[in-house]
Amino acid sequence: MSSKNSALQPGVRQKAQLMSGSEIERTLVRLVHEIIEKNDGAKDLGLVGIRRRGVFLAQRIGKMIERIEKVPVPVGSLDITAYRDDLSPLAKPVVQKSEIGFPITGKNIVLVDDILYTGRTTRAAMDALFRQGRPKRVQLCVLIDRGHRELPIEAAFVGRRVQTTENERIELLLREVDETEKVLLVEKEH
Repeated sequence: MSSKNSALQPGVRQKAQLMSGSEIERTLVRLVHEIIEKNDGAKDLGLVGIRRRGVFLAQRIGKMIERIEKVPVPVGSLDITAYRDDLSPLAKPVVQKSEIGFPITGKNIVLVDDILYTGRTTRAAMDALFRQGRPKRVQLCVLIDRGHRELPIEAAFVGRRVQTTENERIELLLREVDETEKVLLVEKEH
């Protein structure tokens, strides 16, 4: 199977490419500057990526902030599978380990995710995060906000807003997982 289609499931067709690898990189650079500005630098800042692709985005953002601010920014990962409210009771999801690895109490935490949709992933991530401690502030950073919120959750840092229909999805492909780098708009085939 080619890497172009490796992340696309059967019955799904690509409608458009929304971002190239270089556009993703430029967007992350802008988000990094917004995070630094809104948090008055990197002091007391921690990044927590939501598995799966949010972790890779958080790691990239952390490295960029460190290059600019000349201080290391702790980066952790969060698996929210056990906190989801939209899984069937019969589902047997594989829960991976959350590895925050630094105390979050009193810190400004930026939760990093790839795509914001209904808000349920973010709610689950906040539940999981608060089991680890009490941050001073929690902000959400997403590469793409596609609308269709079911919960009153908004991102403080948004790479791009893309209106989608209920039939459409946005797929982020990252070189760490997919061996290619782009954002695709896909649609379920009828």
